[in-house]
Amino acid sequence: MKQLHVYVLLLVFNISCGQNQTNVPQDNISKGHYSESQFKEAVASKVPMSMVRNVKKDRNGNILIASYLGVFRYDGTSFTNLTNEIISPRLSSFWDVLEDRKGNLWFASKDSGAYYYNGKSYLHFTTRDGLGSNSALHIYEDKAGNIWFGTKGGASRYEGKSFRNFTTKDGLPNNDINAIMEDKTGKLWFGTRGEACYYEGKKFTVFKNKDGKPFCNVWSIIEDKKGNIWFGDVDGLWRYDGKTFTKVSQRGAYAIVEDKKGNIWTTGEINPKAWALSRYDVKSLYNQVPTVTEIKSGGRMDFLGILEANDGSIWFGSGSAVHRYDGKTITDFKSNDRQKN
Repeated sequence: MKQLHVYVLLLVFNISCGQNQTNVPQDNISKGHYSESQFKEAVASKVPMSMVRNVKKDRNGNILIASYLGVFRYDGTSFTNLTNEIISPRLSSFWDVLEDRKGNLWFASKDSGAYYYNGKSYLHFTTRDGLGSNSALHIYEDKAGNIWFGTKGGASRYEGKSFRNFTTKDGLPNNDINAIMEDKTGKLWFGTRGEACYYEGKKFTVFKNKDGKPFCNVWSIIEDKKGNIWFGDVDGLWRYDGKTFTKVSQRGAYAIVEDKKGNIWTTGEINPKAWALSRYDVKSLYNQVPTVTEIKSGGRMDFLGILEANDGSIWFGSGSAVHRYDGKTITDFKSNDRQKN
């Protein structure tokens, strides 16, 4: 593994569409790293015990969990910490995880760049290797097999040997990237702390709604089975069918996922002091006022990354753990682990 460099991340206040934003997702440990005792407890734990920003699946259907204090894999029975060999008191900020088409794993961190893991050894990528910023928070693999990183220094595309970075100089409206998604036509969509845009291989185009206003501070973008593009931001949930824009809900949408039945699930802010896990019923999605079921609500940042597992259960991250909703019961793995001990 390349030498581990330590970087100190200076806090940057979020700026969206030219104005200060006070209701964007904040880090609950942004004032410093975890204490030594918290770090030791989390590393020794058999389950994630810190903020979980993203939840993904690998090719076998195992659950991949990116928590601040380690990236875990859940095989249906137990958790495995995939980052024990590289985690340290100064590296406590994993944000995202991805298994690429070759079966290799990628980890994104808040302040120490990105990692590649082939199951045996690690490679560490930072700005010294060409990464746009050491604050690399999001990972995405496109259809060509390129690995994209959404960083605070623009979008970085890793083509197997080197990085190509895209910034405002190349047409990006903002260098702070929240989300990346490639649609069925090959168009890449970017959510930023400023305006949302898409990239067709030659230029970036700011995406605007029917009133000519751009979507600002977009945190999540997905394409559903019908080809609709969904946007989630602090001000609500939007759907674009290629011609028409629809504001589906006023509820903020930090993360979005479509389940096997076509229901849309979100996590996000429902009022200035509370977040929730919500489900939009497929039967009413196209109604003027769709049916929304609030599965669970809580304090700020209590509901983050979201995923549907192969068995149909919904997994979601929170400010301190990972949870599973099986349609009836929500399992808090952190609480369960402490009860066993």
